[in-house]
Amino acid sequence: MSYAVEYFNQRVFDEIESWPVGVLAHYARLVDLLMEFGPDLRMPHSRALGAGLFELRPRGRDGAGRALCCFFSGACAVVLYAFLKKTPAIPKRDLTIARRRMKEVVRDE
Repeated sequence: MSYAVEYFNQRVFDEIESWPVGVLAHYARLVDLLMEFGPDLRMPHSRALGAGLFELRPRGRDGAGRALCCFFSGACAVVLYAFLKKTPAIPKRDLTIARRRMKEVVRDE
């Protein structure tokens, strides 16, 4: 099965595009894997955060990024929120935003 990847809004896409080139290149590879494996993609590439939320874990010489996503309508992944990591754990504020957006996506389905 092949999965489509969409972005919650243009700002999420722009945030990812602003990442350092090494992190962005690894993200592009992870999106290819996500399109192939969907929610079955696991560590070290992706991790389930619970309640249908997943994180993609791109990294490069210049740091690490996180793209929080969910799946809906069978074969579609939506990237809800993205940021460059500055702390070991995902900040609670970022998780809250992603979970709120996930509710919007699922409700609009």
